[in-house]
Amino acid sequence: MATNSTWSNQQNKLFENALAIYDTDTPDRWRKLAKAVGGKTEEEVKSHYEKLVEDIKHIESGNVPLPNYNNGGGGGGGRSNNDNNIIMDHEQQRLKYLKLQ
Repeated sequence: MATNSTWSNQQNKLFENALAIYDTDTPDRWRKLAKAVGGKTEEEVKSHYEKLVEDIKHIESGNVPLPNYNNGGGGGGGRSNNDNNIIMDHEQQRLKYLKLQ
């Protein structure tokens, strides 16, 4: 049974990088991902992946609103729509690289 373990920022980054290396066709994928992350079981890694995929589905279906970075103050603290498009393009490229999209 999968545990509800916590993941550090470093473990998440290691997980994302490992996903880019070990795609769905990799033999013993979950074992290799767990080894790359460190401190996690195969079951925890698989559960974390399934949650990530579910989150991505929610985001792509529009169920998760994008943050509004425009503060309207014009003081440079907000992001323009063009900046948001660049960020989304980068995120889409990253997800494709991770073979999640």
